[in-house]
Amino acid sequence: MPEQLVRVETYSGFKADERPLRLHLGDRTLEVVAVEDRWYSPGETHFRVLTGDGDRYILRHTEAQDTWTLTAYRANARLT
Repeated sequence: MPEQLVRVETYSGFKADERPLRLHLGDRTLEVVAVEDRWYSPGETHFRVLTGDGDRYILRHTEAQDTWTLTAYRANARLT
């Protein structure tokens, strides 16, 4: 999956852009129900989030440019 820029609404508490709240993909808005993991690299913060539809996304926030990138996606394994 190629990386793509996305719009993310965040919670800013102790610091700016502390954690994602909502993810905007095209005309869809996805609520983040859990931040399952977070890790840091120089100038970037990565988040693995679970959305309300059960899908998981990995988001990268690049602080210097204040950009959010969708780096990975895993669909919920839905049983029918």
